[in-house]
Amino acid sequence: MSEILRKQFLRHVAQTSPAPQLIEVARAEGVFFYTPEGKPYYDLVSGVSVNNVGHANPVVVEAVQRQAADYMHIMVYGEMVERPQVEFARRLAEALPEPLDTVYFLNSGAEAVEGALKLAKRYTHRTEMISMRRAYHGSTHGAMSMMGQPEGEEWKCAFRPLLPDTKAIEFNSFADLEQITERTACVLCEPVQGEAGVRVPAEGYLQALRKRCDEVGALLIFDEIQVGMGRAGEMFAMKKYGVTPDIVCLAKALGGGMPLGAFISSQEIMSTLTHDPVLGHITTFGGHPVCCAAGLAAMKFLQDNKVVEDVERKGALYEELLADHPAVKEIRRSGLLLAVELGEASKLYRLIDLFIAEGILSDWFLYCDTAFRISPPLVITDAEIKDSVRIIKKCLDRL
Repeated sequence: MSEILRKQFLRHVAQTSPAPQLIEVARAEGVFFYTPEGKPYYDLVSGVSVNNVGHANPVVVEAVQRQAADYMHIMVYGEMVERPQVEFARRLAEALPEPLDTVYFLNSGAEAVEGALKLAKRYTHRTEMISMRRAYHGSTHGAMSMMGQPEGEEWKCAFRPLLPDTKAIEFNSFADLEQITERTACVLCEPVQGEAGVRVPAEGYLQALRKRCDEVGALLIFDEIQVGMGRAGEMFAMKKYGVTPDIVCLAKALGGGMPLGAFISSQEIMSTLTHDPVLGHITTFGGHPVCCAAGLAAMKFLQDNKVVEDVERKGALYEELLADHPAVKEIRRSGLLLAVELGEASKLYRLIDLFIAEGILSDWFLYCDTAFRISPPLVITDAEIKDSVRIIKKCLDRL
């Protein structure tokens, strides 16, 4: 990276931390990205589970180019009939369990969460909203309000007051389900907790959560922003774990690398946004035709090439190859989302530096800085898995 470009980046691009990684990207393809000098990096983050179909997937690139040439933004969301939106909504509805058949497209996961929370309050005429501890749902005010305490307090305290009438319960605690009552508008839950360090649901927990919501009339919202679109080993994690929510939030991989989010519910629930008041939720760029074209192409690619059917085996291969290393204390996994536990934050920070030197991009988790993330594009090959594990073990040996 030239010194001038580095200085301009630090001066003019708003930073989110005092220590950005500062790796310049020249191009990306498949499971790799490359610096201007040609150094390859295994991308084991995938833009935080965004690039499920791989970088520069030719099917997605062609769809973007074709749609951009036809038309881009025309009018605010929901007014015009735009073929990429309609076809993508139909394909999502066909892949989701009933009654999740009505899609509201947005620009991001945080926006999807915001829309879902509004929809739950509008439909139930209740105000209390419950989330899970160690949950991350986004950085806008409403989504941040649902960031699970106490771990989320570090990020929330500087921005209070946030939304009132919110509380957090413990994920996988059957006893805490009693806190869901007739006052509760919704429970927002990741079927697999991502930023907690890949915490999977206990046997029967999601079923008990569904039952409790039904008993008191609360809506169950699944945040599948990180684990949807094949990451967990099914197109949607709800299918893997056998529980259908009232609303599901999607983003990240939904757009095939383009910015796209959605909240999806039944026609009955979603229709409440059309009246009392009209325009109950509105967005200018949500469902942008180029983004929907990219997302549709990516979903077709996953389905046509049976990519998702091989995700569980690939995740198990990573787990098998890493489990015997003495530095690895535990591996938590759902599909091709893995948290490799080292047990000490100091070891993890050292390892991330070693990874960068050796051509691996990984990361830790927001609420778990003792484990590193493995979430490569779902198209990664067995040979690439084995080679990336070779490099990972080389770095682990130096801790």
